[in-house]
Amino acid sequence: MNDVSSSEADDEKNNRESRYNAMQKPDLEVLAVSAIREHRHLLAAGEAVYEEWTHATASPSVSSAVLKSLQDEYIARQKKSEVQQEELSQIIDALGYVPKVPVDSGE
Repeated sequence: MNDVSSSEADDEKNNRESRYNAMQKPDLEVLAVSAIREHRHLLAAGEAVYEEWTHATASPSVSSAVLKSLQDEYIARQKKSEVQQEELSQIIDALGYVPKVPVDSGE
């Protein structure tokens, strides 16, 4: 059963790679910059949840349900970040370089 879903995932990955390879460099660069900014945002949000979770773990007044919720949220954010990182990697591979992306004041 895992072979089927793994095969489907590989097919989807190959379709995205083909799509990115068919794109023009200027379009890919815009897409890469956007994906890099999104990745930065996802990492910062994940880090914030992780810090909240670790602070809550140190507090004896925080219930186990709240700790579990924070842990689940952190894991979900990590998985989302991992998927987005794979997408970013494919975009950068097709582009051939990592574009410069200035740090936003909000980052």
